[in-house]
Amino acid sequence: MPDWIEVALRTLSAVTVLFIITKILGKRQISQLSLFEYITGITLGNLVGYISLDLDSTWYLGFVALAVWIVVSVGAEYFTMKSKKFRDIVDGKSTILVENGALIADNLRKEKLTVDEFLEQLRKKDVFRVADVEFAIMEQSGEINVMLKKEFQPLTADALGYRLMKEQEPKTIIIDGRILPDSLKETGFSESWVHKQLRDLHLPLKHVFIGQVDSKGELTVQTGSRALPNSAQPQPSAQISDLVAQFQDELTMRKKLAQNDKDQLQYQEALDTLNHAMSSYQSTKKP
Repeated sequence: MPDWIEVALRTLSAVTVLFIITKILGKRQISQLSLFEYITGITLGNLVGYISLDLDSTWYLGFVALAVWIVVSVGAEYFTMKSKKFRDIVDGKSTILVENGALIADNLRKEKLTVDEFLEQLRKKDVFRVADVEFAIMEQSGEINVMLKKEFQPLTADALGYRLMKEQEPKTIIIDGRILPDSLKETGFSESWVHKQLRDLHLPLKHVFIGQVDSKGELTVQTGSRALPNSAQPQPSAQISDLVAQFQDELTMRKKLAQNDKDQLQYQEALDTLNHAMSSYQSTKKP
């Protein structure tokens, strides 16, 4: 057999084996690698290169080495899942870099991390002042995670006391002009419903690039050049109701946080006035 054919066949075999190994070792091998997984990846790459290009008569021993590495890697993964001590040895431990707002210089030196590198990692987290950081930790993967001080954390609906409806994942039911039966079944709608929605949009199915159904049961469509339906402005009555609900939540939260009974009473009076005004408004809107 000519050498080039032999090399081609061995390369295909090695790639197939490497793909199977990656599937066996799991998705962590292609995401955040631990130190042991990093070493395993380098070694497997070298072994596959040896199997593909080495023309010695003993090239097949590379597969033996691959098999050994598979056994070692799978065994390491198993014991990592079962034993915290073994996991600490193989994957290492996380290191605290900032605690209670104070930078720990000794831990920076321990991780061979310069101040410039640390500041760079903070900037990647949209943090530009070390003084804003309450807690920072370097994970086993080398990534640095940051918790800001309370006063610098972004406001959330929960912090403001707002009540939000539960959001569900949109279901993609059309891709490249084809309806996906399994995804459509999860939405509870039928294909006839989809075709009716598309007729209302004056759009044939074959022109739909992506179609999704949201938690409200509304179909939104991307054609590759347009987004349908066009976003409509909410009705004034709906906007008023949303604003009143926000004010009610705000007053309720401030009442709970009030320092004394007098302040609580004032917030309650404002809340009662707002509720009365909203009731009067709604009664005038009724036919």
